[in-house]
Amino acid sequence: MSFHSVPIASFGLDPSNEDNLHNPASVGMKITIVGSGDAFGSGGRAHTCIRLDAKAATVVVDFGSGAMTAWQKLGFDSNDIDAIVVSHLHGDHFGGIPVLLLHAQYVAHRRKPLLIVGPPGLKTRLREMLDLLFPGSPTADWNFAWQVREIPGGRKITVAGLSLETFDVIHSPGSMPTGVRLSDGKHVFAYSGDTAWTDVLYKIAADADLFLIECSSGDEPIPDHLHWPQLKGKIGGFSAKRIVVTHMGPSAIAKIPEMQAAGLIAANDGLSLDL
Repeated sequence: MSFHSVPIASFGLDPSNEDNLHNPASVGMKITIVGSGDAFGSGGRAHTCIRLDAKAATVVVDFGSGAMTAWQKLGFDSNDIDAIVVSHLHGDHFGGIPVLLLHAQYVAHRRKPLLIVGPPGLKTRLREMLDLLFPGSPTADWNFAWQVREIPGGRKITVAGLSLETFDVIHSPGSMPTGVRLSDGKHVFAYSGDTAWTDVLYKIAADADLFLIECSSGDEPIPDHLHWPQLKGKIGGFSAKRIVVTHMGPSAIAKIPEMQAAGLIAANDGLSLDL
C-alpha cells in the first residue's frame, strides 16, 4: 500500500456546496437507515448506521462493523459523508470506521476532510483499532484530512453546519454511551443510542420530527437495553412526531406487528424517511 501526503488541516465545510447534497433541496432532511441490526446482526440486519442528508451536509450517525457493505449495497458513495457522529464505543456502532477510512483512501480517492465526533476515548480506541486491523495505518500519509473530536454527554456543538446535542444515557460504562439530537434549524432527528430506560429519553425525543429508539428484546428485560413491554408502556410520554424502533433482537423482531399497531415504525436496512 502507498499513501500520498496531505497535511491535516482544520475542518471546514461550505454549507452552500451542492456536492454535499444527496437529496434535492425540496426535501429539508432525509434519513436513511443503512443498518438497523443489533450487535449480533439478528434477522440478517447490518450493524447500526444512519445517514442524514440535509442542505448543509451529509452526516452519518454510527458506522458499525458491517456498515460499509450495507452502505455500498444501497449504492452510496463514501465521499458524500462530511461527518460521522458516534453514539458510543461498541463495535456494532463504530467498528466499521477503519474500513471506511481505507475505502476513502484507496477506492473513493477522497480529498475533502472528514470529521469524526464521539464520546471521550474515541480517538484512542479508533487509532488502536486501525493499528490492530491494518498495522501502520494510523501514522500513514493520508490523501485527505481526517480528525476526531471528542465530546461528552450534555454538550451542544456545530457539526458540518448542523446543531449536535449529546445526552448521557445508561449503557455499559466503558462504552461512554450518549443519545443525540441533530438539527438544521427546522428539522430535528433524535436517537437514543443503546440504553436502558431513563427519563432522559423524553428529553432527547422532545418534539423531534423523527426519534430513532433501540428495543433489543421483545419480551424479557436484558441489561443495558430496552425491551418491548417497557417501551410500550412509555410511548405515551414521547412528543416526537414519528418514532422508529431499531436495534432489535429476534424476540423484538417478532413483536414488529405489535409495534406497528401501536403507531411505531419498524426500522429495516434501507428504510428512507423524509422530514
